[in-house]
Amino acid sequence: MSLEEYTKEKLWPILVETVHAMVMYAHHKAYTREVILHEKPDITPQELASRLGIPMGEALVILYELKKETKV
Repeated sequence: MSLEEYTKEKLWPILVETVHAMVMYAHHKAYTREVILHEKPDITPQELASRLGIPMGEALVILYELKKETKV
């Protein structure tokens, strides 16, 4: 599934709310933006989750939000 397909799922808003409540979320997002995406701009959610040791759901939300930010 693509990131956009995940956002169409009924539980997407709940996943986003849960991820935003995670203590390290902001740090993981900043590190992904500032370091990881410069090294590997096409990183997959699976690779990000593995590299940072975070849940797949958090990786999905981070990549979706960062992709959305770059489009603005």
